[in-house]
Amino acid sequence: MVDFASHVLQYAVYSLEIGVAIALVCRGYGRRLAGVFVYLVLLVGVDAVGRPLVLHRFGFDSRQYTYFYWLTNALLLLAALLLVCAFFRSAFAREKKWWGILRLALPLVFVLVVAISLFSIWRNYKDVPTAKFISEFGQYLYFTCLVLNTLLFIMMQYVETADDVLPMLVCGLGLQFAGPAATMALLTLAPHKTFAVDLMRNLEPVCTLAMLSVWLYAVNRGPSTVRRTVREGRAAVPQQVAA
Repeated sequence: MVDFASHVLQYAVYSLEIGVAIALVCRGYGRRLAGVFVYLVLLVGVDAVGRPLVLHRFGFDSRQYTYFYWLTNALLLLAALLLVCAFFRSAFAREKKWWGILRLALPLVFVLVVAISLFSIWRNYKDVPTAKFISEFGQYLYFTCLVLNTLLFIMMQYVETADDVLPMLVCGLGLQFAGPAATMALLTLAPHKTFAVDLMRNLEPVCTLAMLSVWLYAVNRGPSTVRRTVREGRAAVPQQVAA
């Protein structure tokens, strides 16, 4: 019964990954949200194509599948980190005070994360299947993405925007990071490591499904009216702007 529910959940994730990508194109967001579209294509390629093929060829307990799973997991996390940087640009590109700092800080953070990640993989290449490597490497990437995404959401509260899609995309991405980050911490602290690993494997698709559901809702919702404040001299005049 557990295996059946796991398969249903996994195929639901596959369907939503493809569905959100199609919705982006049909609703005219393909160019405006190109980063989201590329991330979804990468998700489909890894999650719905690459991993099932390697799993079918070598088996779940094989060393090859373990290598492939965790290396592609690192690839997806680095892509998600790049997507967070793209969200920063979308939110603050018109805010010269903020963007002047962010345009220098974000590339530096990304390059630093990539360098540390590659060094960690190279140093622990022979130990990839161990819980110790999974805990250290995965927890580092998940928490980096979660912290940056949370910082982005907080900073967005201090800028005016008529885009009501971007905040929901940011919230959805936060759901994707929160569950695995918590289970990675549990993997470090829990005395029964096997339970933590199983929980992480089962919770990750649930968080992905939650993220995709929020994204699908954000993309498919009709045009809405966002209340903005337009300053004229010393007076603040509320206006209705169609999003």
